[in-house]
Amino acid sequence: MSSIMKVFLLLAVVVCISEAQLHAQCLCPRVRSRISSMTDIREVQIYEATIFCDRMEIVVTNNSGLRYCLNPNLKAVQKLLTAMKPKTSTTARPTVHTSSTGSANIARM
Repeated sequence: MSSIMKVFLLLAVVVCISEAQLHAQCLCPRVRSRISSMTDIREVQIYEATIFCDRMEIVVTNNSGLRYCLNPNLKAVQKLLTAMKPKTSTTARPTVHTSSTGSANIARM
């Protein structure tokens, strides 16, 4: 195989891999448009926008262990976030604190 052909093949592979990585890094392909029950929330995790995913993602775990994503632009979600007194974390992943009563505290990245 000629060296020009090898370079084109390598470029094609690099383009395919980078394109796949750009679209596959967000955790939430779909978001819910409402909160089902505030008392049923066990944990809330907030993932800020990064170079891999260009939007903030809010992942909620309910008391039965079901995880789902919420739309961060909804008024009810914003009210939930302000009511939960966020704590600052310096770790690469969000830190989640839960109390014994089942109410969740959030930590931002």
